[in-house]
Amino acid sequence: MSDPSSSSSSSNGNAESIARAARRAFEDSQLVATSERDVALRAIRETLEDAKEEVIAANKKDMEAAQALAAIGQLSTSLVSRLDLSRPGKFESMLQGITDVAALPAPTGLVTFAKEIGPGLELHRVTCPIGVLLVIFEARPEVVVNIAALAIKSGNAAILKGGKESIHTATLLSSLIATALSQTSIPSTFIQSVSTRSEISSLLAQDKYIDLVMPRGGNELVKSIQNSTRIPVMGHADGICAVYLDESSVEEKAVRVVVESKTDYMAACNAAETLLVHESLVNTLWPKVASALLSANVRLRCDPTTLSSLNNLPLAAKLVTVSSESDYSTEFLGPTIAVKTVSSVQEAIKHINAHSSHHTDSIVTESEESMSAWCRGLDSANCFVNASTRFADGTRYGLGTEVGISTGKTHARGPVGLDGLVIYKYMMRSTKADGSVIADHEKGGKGYTHKDLQKGEPPF
Repeated sequence: MSDPSSSSSSSNGNAESIARAARRAFEDSQLVATSERDVALRAIRETLEDAKEEVIAANKKDMEAAQALAAIGQLSTSLVSRLDLSRPGKFESMLQGITDVAALPAPTGLVTFAKEIGPGLELHRVTCPIGVLLVIFEARPEVVVNIAALAIKSGNAAILKGGKESIHTATLLSSLIATALSQTSIPSTFIQSVSTRSEISSLLAQDKYIDLVMPRGGNELVKSIQNSTRIPVMGHADGICAVYLDESSVEEKAVRVVVESKTDYMAACNAAETLLVHESLVNTLWPKVASALLSANVRLRCDPTTLSSLNNLPLAAKLVTVSSESDYSTEFLGPTIAVKTVSSVQEAIKHINAHSSHHTDSIVTESEESMSAWCRGLDSANCFVNASTRFADGTRYGLGTEVGISTGKTHARGPVGLDGLVIYKYMMRSTKADGSVIADHEKGGKGYTHKDLQKGEPPF
């Protein structure tokens, strides 16, 4: 019989080795020219492009296994949909994401604060990489490439753990990335991947080497990781997004925004799961919006007020039911939306702040007052006016791609692109022949000037 403690010890040792290698790769990379990051990204794109057939074949294995599990109810259809890399344009979009990231300005080495502390003494605050990232995500295998591109461009080493459903695809993509990096000045261990839960448990203890954990998944995953590590966690949790039809909503705008927010890609975290309707629209605009949703085969879970005006609509008997309170806190990830009546924009804001995941919420309105209240009152990472919730995406924001959408309140919020993967350091330089000491400015010295300087280039 094998000794469980021996297995645990082996896992801990392997995790420490991986984390240490990532730290060493990060430290070594900091002395490599920033331009080499773009060279590495081009090498990765070329390597993946050449290996497309191999990647799709690996993805097919994952898809077959996932479809078998979905057929017996052990895996959701929305997760299977996220897994598929063979969908038209998806592989090409993944490659384009690498090119888009390479084309962006480097987020490091930017001066965000510059002062003369005193004659001959200057202080600059300069952006720099966070260090080593541990990124844990679920089914979407292209996330391996998205995160690798962002990590490399921002100068961060990364350790990646995908869901077991994408094991063949993610493992191959990671291997191809390492192969591409081995041909550049960036260490091949700059991007690494792990495949087991035991490795993750052990990596969460490696606070000596890992600087930030970024889990992408449901609240259960995020909370579990937050409770299991001393490493800071930037969480990407559920996407319980809402659209609110204000009393001044116009029909065409309301239908377009609501229908796309719900139906464009229902497995996405930025798809609408709740629809709030101003009480004045229950017998006018609401039935028209409901009809458009029903035509798209969306099931409506309505409160009694919105339900009462749908009796004569085709498909209502089949697709409309009474809602429960839990529906307003549910991420359906499919053709279902919870509908509720509210009396004002203020009530809509209170409902969303209490029930949503603070991801993305949109108001349809012609009222400037309502627009202002919405954007100021919502405690959400993305507050939209007359726009589909599906816009909440790093690529659509022009960030190149994203690591995830942070719903927390750390240094980065909303789609986390390059800017969310840097912090800063203070650089002080004395140009005085005898150096600078605080006695020059205190203890009878000449004091501090604290004069603003042009930010310009960093001092080194």
